[in-house]
Amino acid sequence: MKWIGKAVGAVLGLATGLGPVGAAIGLVIGHAYDERMESDDGARHGADLAAVRSVFFRNSFKVMGFVAKADGRVSEREIAAAREIFRQFRLDELQRREAIDCFTAGKAPGFSLDDALDELVHVCGGRRDLLRMFLEVEMRAALLGNGMQGPTRSLLMHICRRLGVSGLEFAHLEALLRLQGYGAAYAGAGPGAGGHWQGEARTSPRAEPLSEAYEVLEVPDSATDAEVKRAYRRQMSQNHPDKLVSRGLPESMLEIAKQKTQTIQAAYEKIRVARGMR
Repeated sequence: MKWIGKAVGAVLGLATGLGPVGAAIGLVIGHAYDERMESDDGARHGADLAAVRSVFFRNSFKVMGFVAKADGRVSEREIAAAREIFRQFRLDELQRREAIDCFTAGKAPGFSLDDALDELVHVCGGRRDLLRMFLEVEMRAALLGNGMQGPTRSLLMHICRRLGVSGLEFAHLEALLRLQGYGAAYAGAGPGAGGHWQGEARTSPRAEPLSEAYEVLEVPDSATDAEVKRAYRRQMSQNHPDKLVSRGLPESMLEIAKQKTQTIQAAYEKIRVARGMR
């Protein structure tokens, strides 16, 4: 608060017995103190964001490697899934090498999943939107890798609990990602059913059942029009790409935040049209 130094300085200046002159001198000194404190706060904020981005980036790919090995081995499909995530993040060559190194470290014996998650929770310090985004990154890779089947799903649920994300939020994220086409090869529909790798995931939402659109907005189909609108605004506010980046999301991951808001918009539009809402 920039006024504290000025107020204290003015009061102390008056206490010297110099009257208005003393107050003026104290005000000047207090102003300098306020400016210095604001500068220090800005520097600390910048350092804090840098730490969040670094830990988020490194642990995203370490945990991704660990999850890929959930069944004891990393398949070619899971390696291809990791490469697809690299592509979606539009990593430069240096970032790509770091991501590969982190993915490899996560696969290595002795890697501690809980230590990595605890480090993330600590550095994020209450930024629940970032923790949800971290979980989403891991779910994206898992859905592309094996459709989030078997021990992979159990491991992701453990990550969910460790991050303090609710089971309902987990279900919401899964519905949203499946709308974007993640895990479609395991759904039994279309070419490639049965687990065959289909290449890139779709980045535009597919046509979805109305029930899934409600799931994305986290409201029941019995919700009123007003409740649907409020849920839509809440989702857009929580997931706005610029807001997430300002809170510590690595800029290389901005594209997935944009995809998410597009899916939320598409879900709301589907509900709006079905209900005849204006």
